[in-house]
Amino acid sequence: MIALLQSLRIRGGIHVNEHKQATAGLPIDDSFPLPKRLYIPLQQHVGKPAEPVVRVGDTVFKGQLLAHSQGLISAPVHAPSSGTVADIAEYPAPHPSALPIRTVFLDTDGTDTVQSGESATDPFTLEPEEISLRVASAGVVGLGGATFPSAVKLNLGRQNKIHTLLINGGECEPYLTCDDRLMQENAAEIVDGIRIMLHGMETGRAMVGIEDNKPEALKAMRTAANFHPNIEICKIPTRYPMGWDRQLIRYLTGREVPAGGRATDVGVLMHNVATAYAIHQAIRYGRPLIDRVVTVAGGAVANPKNVRVPIGTLISEVLVFCGADKTRTGRWVMGGPMMGEALPFADVPVVKATSGVLALTGSEVKQGEEQPCIRCARCISVCPAGLLPVDMANRIRNNRLEAAVDIGLKDCISCGSCSYVCPSNIPLVHYFKFAAGELAARQQAKHKSEQTSKLIDERNKRMERIEKQKAEELAQARAAKEQSEKADTTI
Repeated sequence: MIALLQSLRIRGGIHVNEHKQATAGLPIDDSFPLPKRLYIPLQQHVGKPAEPVVRVGDTVFKGQLLAHSQGLISAPVHAPSSGTVADIAEYPAPHPSALPIRTVFLDTDGTDTVQSGESATDPFTLEPEEISLRVASAGVVGLGGATFPSAVKLNLGRQNKIHTLLINGGECEPYLTCDDRLMQENAAEIVDGIRIMLHGMETGRAMVGIEDNKPEALKAMRTAANFHPNIEICKIPTRYPMGWDRQLIRYLTGREVPAGGRATDVGVLMHNVATAYAIHQAIRYGRPLIDRVVTVAGGAVANPKNVRVPIGTLISEVLVFCGADKTRTGRWVMGGPMMGEALPFADVPVVKATSGVLALTGSEVKQGEEQPCIRCARCISVCPAGLLPVDMANRIRNNRLEAAVDIGLKDCISCGSCSYVCPSNIPLVHYFKFAAGELAARQQAKHKSEQTSKLIDERNKRMERIEKQKAEELAQARAAKEQSEKADTTI
């Protein structure tokens, strides 16, 4: 009966070709050679970029603070290895635009000399607020892809009296297995990180959702959580995009996050399993987030694997390490093929959000020629957000973006399910991404125009005040002069 109720909670979604078998059975490779130079972007998280605290020529240790957070929604950046700050300058971002962002260039010295960090032998003797402070100072962000500062979410959980911490171990994207391997090899550390998060949020219960195509991870996590009855390890169906927070919340708790609302509105907060591991490392050993496990796969990769690499390593170096053939690569992707970022070139750095690096062959990315819509409604049936993809696309084609917003454009998560099943090969998700970008640009232009108008109005009012003041001063001067002349005449 419970299984039936849960199956009814799954909205839309698709079964994709997983392509996970090449890496899921191999242990994490820790033998990646330290690069001679690391490129560490100061914007690796949601919010304001970090501000450098080092200067060109400074010698730094592994784990040392390179840039501090700015404001509440931000995260610091630390040195992934020891060496010398060679420059602080613009460098292409790991993004389809490859627009340059402020970056610290670190020439490593090969010694990997570590700066000892703050640690706690027993995290559960710390105040919950102290847990959040240490997580913030370690630069931990959401490693499921959102990169929202984790300390902010811990504080939100405490302030909103969250009753359930949800841990996403779904990893529903094709090719990606870094979370799977982390659960298989570091289940005890992940469970410890979950317990620390519960303590920091003052929440009594956690649920971990793991897709049923990861039996070894399920077994390892259940063994690790065996003596912690407040942590429930749950098997969930293998269906993309089960890793979406609203889908997972709906399936595991039966609660529906309202449109335009947040998970906290239904008493739930979600983190990723890799985030739990990073929090364990930060609190137990004082280790900041300076490396991560990355899945390297795709048809052009000779030795696909999960490899632990320092943040700031060029993706091109990671691909060379795994034997990628550049001549066979049709597309470089950071993340998964469904929601990841297609890169114009591979000489961009691994960042905190880099869960995967894919070198896909032409046959893997080939899409048929776009044909007219046949109104089959497959896109509607698979949309996890319950939207009308074909109707939104028609409005966008006709430049009726606001009309597309009216039927749910802003609720689209760009999962690509609609494009995947479309028999006419219509790139629906491309329309939605274009529209979202165009709306954001229009909003920025409107805001700029409003700000400009406001500045002009303020200037005009200021000039009016100045002119009025000058006129008053002139009138007073004339009156004084006339009074003086009158007095002279009387004498």
